[in-house]
Amino acid sequence: MMRWSSHTGAVLTALLVTFLWSTSWILIKEGLHELPPLLFAGLRYGIAALVLVPWLWTRRKEVRAITLRQWLNVVLLGIFFYALTQGGQFLTLNYLDAIPFSLMLNGSTILVALAGIYVLREIPTKFQWIGIVVFLGGAVLYFSPLSSLQGSAIGFIFAGLTVCANAAASLLGRSVNRESVASPLVVTALSMGIGAVLLLGIGVAIEGLPSLSVKSWGIVMWLAIVNTAVAFTLWNRSLRVLAAVESSIINNTMLVQIALLAWIFLGETISGSELVGLALASIGIMIVQLKKRRTPS
Repeated sequence: MMRWSSHTGAVLTALLVTFLWSTSWILIKEGLHELPPLLFAGLRYGIAALVLVPWLWTRRKEVRAITLRQWLNVVLLGIFFYALTQGGQFLTLNYLDAIPFSLMLNGSTILVALAGIYVLREIPTKFQWIGIVVFLGGAVLYFSPLSSLQGSAIGFIFAGLTVCANAAASLLGRSVNRESVASPLVVTALSMGIGAVLLLGIGVAIEGLPSLSVKSWGIVMWLAIVNTAVAFTLWNRSLRVLAAVESSIINNTMLVQIALLAWIFLGETISGSELVGLALASIGIMIVQLKKRRTPS
């Protein structure tokens, strides 16, 4: 019987997680036929946060040790990463196809690199600037000509706001982790719970409480338990073995995975030039991230 090494097992685990995260986009598009977007997002992350509560209880000493200022950062992370970014993702997918939105959302990596000049006082290297140019070239190739763009204006507005919120969440998350506020599990569970409460409250106030079918509940539960709670746990386990460079490469495969899944299951078309644009954009993001992760903070 073939026995996998710990490294091979970690690679396979990380690939499984990125595949699960990529399928989330397909399941969200399917669930939006019946579920209103904000309530949908709130249910997903609310249930996922509840699943993490038992593990959070075992780390209650860490929770009690969090200072008031650190709590403020955790609350802000919950607002930006879950309430704004994830809520924005569900809203955008209600109006826009998965493939162009996936490309736009990956552009938040470029925003983080540029914003880091002023926020973190980190100047991109020449290698990173090359990555930024490659990504922008791929994005221009994908979206050219502009007259061929499909999707409503409100969808692209939501997408732009979500990209900005995701970039802000990335910068804030880095700040929280730099301070070592608590273990990643504690920070994830707390910020996810805060964001979920906001999403549920706003969703119920604006969208009401619709009656959901068994299929819709199945999608919500799968996304919450498997694609969120379990996937995050598996990803963190894989990071114990994988180097930052390896995890970055694996994570960047999602752009292509989402495109293929959207083509197969959602019928979203993709031309040869668009495929080349996606590939260039993915390479550009990888260059920016890999070089950035190799630079000591």
